[in-house]
This record gives sequence, C-alpha cells and structure tokens, in this order.
Amino acid sequence: MTVISNLVRFGRRQLHTIVSREIIKPSSPTASHLKTYNLSLLDQINAGTFMPMITFYPNTDVYRSSHDKTLDLKNSLSQTLTKYYPFAGRHARVGASYVDCNDNGAEFLEASIDTTLSDFLQNSQHKDLDQFFPHGLVNFESNRGEDDLQSDDQVTPLEVQVNHFECGGVAVAASLSHKIADGSNFAHFINDWAKMTRFCSKEQKDDVSISDPQFIHFPYMKVNNTRYSLLRSDDCIITKSFMFPNSKINELKLKVKTMTAESGQPIKNPTRVEVLTWLLYNCAVTIASKNTPGSFKPTSVAQLANLRGKMIEKLPEKSIGNFFVPLEILTKKESEMNPESFINELKKQKMQFEALPNIETLFGILSDGDVDEQLRKGDDAYIFTSMCGYPAYEIDFGWGKPIKATFGGDLRKNTFVMIDAPNKDGIEVLVCLGKDDMAIFQSDPELLAFGYF
Repeated sequence: MTVISNLVRFGRRQLHTIVSREIIKPSSPTASHLKTYNLSLLDQINAGTFMPMITFYPNTDVYRSSHDKTLDLKNSLSQTLTKYYPFAGRHARVGASYVDCNDNGAEFLEASIDTTLSDFLQNSQHKDLDQFFPHGLVNFESNRGEDDLQSDDQVTPLEVQVNHFECGGVAVAASLSHKIADGSNFAHFINDWAKMTRFCSKEQKDDVSISDPQFIHFPYMKVNNTRYSLLRSDDCIITKSFMFPNSKINELKLKVKTMTAESGQPIKNPTRVEVLTWLLYNCAVTIASKNTPGSFKPTSVAQLANLRGKMIEKLPEKSIGNFFVPLEILTKKESEMNPESFINELKKQKMQFEALPNIETLFGILSDGDVDEQLRKGDDAYIFTSMCGYPAYEIDFGWGKPIKATFGGDLRKNTFVMIDAPNKDGIEVLVCLGKDDMAIFQSDPELLAFGYF
C-alpha cells in the first residue's frame, strides 16, 4: 500500500476496534485511614484535564500470544494500583477537593489496530494518536458517552488502552487525571507499572526494585474554583511534532553564547531547555505579530517548573500531586525578545523558588492571592513544559524499550511540550498553535536551521 493511500485511510476511518473492556481494581484493599485523599491547593486550581501518554513497541516474540501479554498487564496494573491507590478511586468532575479512595479501579480497554506499527508511525499525523486512548480521552477532550462505568458527576482518574497492531506490535496508552497528579508522577507510575509487569511475567521473571510513591497528606480545604474539567479544544488549532537533534541544539547554544557576549550580558551556561524555549517563543511571537500587523503586542511565557528539588526543604522525587508552578516572563516590548533578557529572567525566576523554605510557604503565598486571577493570568501566555529527563524511553514491560514515546491530543493553543528524543539524541517538541500561525511557523527558516518536523 502506498504512502498516499495510507494517509487517506488514516484520515477517513478509524483504525481501531475495541475488543474488551473491564475494570482493574487494586490487588489489596486500601486501608481505612487512607480512604480519603485530600487534594492540595495546587491540585485544586489545576485545570481538570487528562494527561495522555503513549509508548510503542515492536513485536519481539517474547510472548506466545497477545492474550498472555494482556493478562500480565492486567495483573501487574492491579498490583501497581495498590501502591498508587488514589489512581483507583474517584473524584468529583467539578470542584474536586478530595479523592474517594474506594478501590473502584481503573478502566482497561483492549483494541485491535487495522494496520502495522511501522505503517502507522511512518504515515500518521499527530491527531491520529487520539484513537489509541480510551474514549479518545486526551487533554481537554473525550468522546465518552453515557455508560454504566462512570456517573455524570464522578471521574475515573486512570484509563488505559492496550492496542495490538497486525504485526504483533503494541501501543500502551494511558490517560491520567491532572487533578491528582502531574507529568512527573505519570512518568514514574507508567515506569513502575512496567517494572511490575516484568516481575509478574511468566515469560521472564525479572528481579526489579520499585520504590513506593510518597503521599503528602494535607488538611482538607476547598478552593473556590469552578472551572469545568473537560472543554473541547479550539477547532482552529493544530499540534505538530518538531525534532531538534543534539548537534543542532549545541549549535543553538553556541549562537546564544555569541549573541549574549556581544551584548555585554554573556550567558555562559544556557541549558538545552532554556535556548529552545527562547528560540520557539521568539519565532512564535514574531509570526503572530506578522499575522496581526500593527504595534508589538505585550505577551508572556509561563514555563512550568518542577518544585520538588528546588525548595530549601526538598520534596521526594516521587511525591504524588501537582508540584509544578509557572515561571512567568513578561515581554512588554520587542527588544526584550533577545536571548540575554529572556534567559537571564528565566534563570532569575528559577532562583526565587530555590529561596522558598517549603511547600507550605508557597501554599500560603497562593492562598493570600486571588486564585481566579492567577488562573486567568495564564490564559493568553505561551505555555512551555519540559518532560526531558523523565524515563519515558526506559518504560520496558518485558518487550524491550519503546521505539516511540509521546503525548496525544491537541494541546491548549500556544503550548509547547518538550520530550527527550529516542536514544536521547535531542529533544522532540510538541507544538500547538493556531492553524494560520502554524502554516508559517513550520517553514520558518530560523527554526528549520536547528530542527525539522
């Protein structure tokens, strides 16, 4: 089948057929004193979206059948949920303030895919990933209808879909409620589930070490935040993947060092994420200005920073909850788009959080402000998130490491998500822009000097 016919096929009909559906409950009941898990301030003000992560694996003939493979995944998920017990509970759809850790379980779907893994990866677009997730549950969207597994006012935090390709390859897709966890938690959870699968497997009994996640128990509080959880994405946006190899990122670092030295404000140690954030923001704002002629419009960046290792009283790496906060950089005039102004301000913002005594201090600062106003401040910002350094390409269920690991769905407009590339050769960036901006962005010569899509 030709590439053209594959693209037409992907665009015209669904590739998957759901072949089974069930609820996976924790292997051991949650203790009575843990039945209510209070959400923190950062959890409650977080938009009620779903994080959609997917990993792809070729057929390695480790298992005799897809049935055996799926059975091990179910058994290991049950045992992993015992450690991550809030993921098997339920929380309110609107205004959630706690999780009812009732062991009602995670939904587990199995699907048959009407193509080969190589065909899909070579010929599909980013949007084609959505059908691999349960009910198309990605970010702000879901095609879930009314059914007997979910009430109108309750959310099942964790949904999983295992997708079997014609060739024997597999894609494991999971969506996790952002109300109870952040991307760091999600990556650790999937990795722990994979380790548990290797340990439970009849085919290969691995001796694995899984450290327990850490739950910080906060007193009950109710934040007046009524933003609804699932809102449809803007139809006029598009998400695409851009790759930036290490060699090109090193060239970009050298360019930034040269530019900042010439300005008299040298930056000697810019990170990969800092220089890419500056490049992408600069290109996106320049393009937006061209599409809306006139004076430069003040704008801002909100780069999400993981607090766990930044405060004086550090949090454990596997602390469960939303411990990411935005570092906001305002750009009032075009001259502030230069790398020395932008990157130095980004570094300054990071240092402010390093002076915080502990997470309770941050909660106190946020509580003293207007939460709704804090939410609105980010509505028009360019959002940057880095998942670099997290073990996405180490997720091994016993079939080897994934050949592709990414996130599904359209993001919020003007959002950029960075992920380590395969073999750590660079960074993949998921870019979501308005369709008119994307048409120019993907052919921008300054961008294409360092990456490709």
